[in-house]
Amino acid sequence: MSEKKLIDDCFYVEQKRYGLWDSTDKEGKGLITSLTEEQCISATRFYLKGIQEGWPETKTYEGQVGGKL
Repeated sequence: MSEKKLIDDCFYVEQKRYGLWDSTDKEGKGLITSLTEEQCISATRFYLKGIQEGWPETKTYEGQVGGKL
């Protein structure tokens, strides 16, 4: 296991058991678990940006299948 690395002066990443990578905020709250360090950093940045700026509106679709089965 490796020691924690501070990223963007905002969150930490650390390799855990079984080769997985975890990110935590400065208070120690878990954020993201990923397979690689690069994916963990990228996903954590995306997640924190979404929290800070808000998530984009999502569209929902409704469908109906016609005919008999």
